[in-house]
Amino acid sequence: MSYTPPEIWTWDAESGGTWASLNRPIAGPTHQRDLPVGAHPFQLYSLATPNGVKVTVLFEELLAAGHEGAEYDAWLIRIQEGDQFGSGFVEVNPNSKIPALVDRSGSEPVRVFESGAIMLHLAERFDAFLGPKESRPEMLSWLFWQMGSAPYLGGGFGHFYAYAPEPMEYPINRYAMEVKRQLDVLDRTLADRRFLTGESYTIADMANWAWYGQLALGRQYNAATFLQVESYENVQRWATEIDARPAVQRGRMVNRTFGEPQMQLHERHAAEDFETRTEDKRASE
Repeated sequence: MSYTPPEIWTWDAESGGTWASLNRPIAGPTHQRDLPVGAHPFQLYSLATPNGVKVTVLFEELLAAGHEGAEYDAWLIRIQEGDQFGSGFVEVNPNSKIPALVDRSGSEPVRVFESGAIMLHLAERFDAFLGPKESRPEMLSWLFWQMGSAPYLGGGFGHFYAYAPEPMEYPINRYAMEVKRQLDVLDRTLADRRFLTGESYTIADMANWAWYGQLALGRQYNAATFLQVESYENVQRWATEIDARPAVQRGRMVNRTFGEPQMQLHERHAAEDFETRTEDKRASE
């Protein structure tokens, strides 16, 4: 079907596929809703999408490394229900995207939005998972590479392959080509290094793993066969090693609302919640 763009674009709320009811061409809140605040220094408002998982993995890695000051409350933001457009959330993130963080560890609350910014803020705050000083530019390059590249994977390939109203050959081919190119970038880089910056596991690995590692492990868009992800052997090795880390496994569970009930921890307020507050445990109460 051919399409000729009109002279002036107008919004059609009925078009856009799975997420059409949440999309709009303006910013700002749609309703009044204050955000809850827990007892810990860090208040995270999120959902277990790849961008949310990045941050919860980092929190769990910080705690596993002995940084007790990294205790956090993770509150569930149900984007399917428009929680991200509540007034309290928009105050923290004017872009209305998860995750959003309020750092209450100082004298005044500090908001941080954008997942990469949150990760860098936390890593610098605890001087952890930044890698050796001499490789800091390389680490930052891979962190920002992920921030710039993942929209092609999520909003591009993921949208047209999994969520668009109907399959369309041109955008699927365009974004599949780019995602495979990105996987090849990672695969070539990881051919002679354990992690993205060498031997040190950093926030760059966590950020890229949340998107590309989970894609390689078959967890994104049911597209593993289509993209032949098993052929990227170095990415597979890297993704599998990170996936086996206990902190990563816990981080994947936080704010998760899909999959097996024992893997869903809708809110996280204490370490013991992983044993007592997952959805299978809650269902049996």
